[in-house]
Amino acid sequence: MTDPYRPTVRTQADLEKVWRHLMEPLGFGGWSVWMMRIDSDGRTVPQILEITEAEDAPTTAEETRSFAELLRDLDAAEAGCSFAFLRSRPGRGIDGEDRDWARFLYDAGRAAGVRLEVVHLAHDLDLVPLPLDEVGVRRTA
Repeated sequence: MTDPYRPTVRTQADLEKVWRHLMEPLGFGGWSVWMMRIDSDGRTVPQILEITEAEDAPTTAEETRSFAELLRDLDAAEAGCSFAFLRSRPGRGIDGEDRDWARFLYDAGRAAGVRLEVVHLAHDLDLVPLPLDEVGVRRTA
């Protein structure tokens, strides 16, 4: 039996390497959001969650509250952990929907009071960070 893949994430560059390891080769047939938990010691949890059919970002305050509640519940399992998210999709470049997803995830993390790592995007040609200062503040309905 082989040991599970559990790299240590201390920097955004470390996180990008982990996402590349998990997502390459690039090229996607659908829209997903991936969630990975990172323990308080910086080691990744060997399971990741895929949210499929994630083409359109959630837009309501209720959706943000609901997702924040999920993050709070997961954080309660191990205080001090952080969460990393990546949106994958076909195509290229960064579009408004990518920014909307990143804003939604940052807003939910803030509402939950949990630590979020830099959100990333993977499309057919590249894998890039979507830092909070590049996606702006979300306007929820």
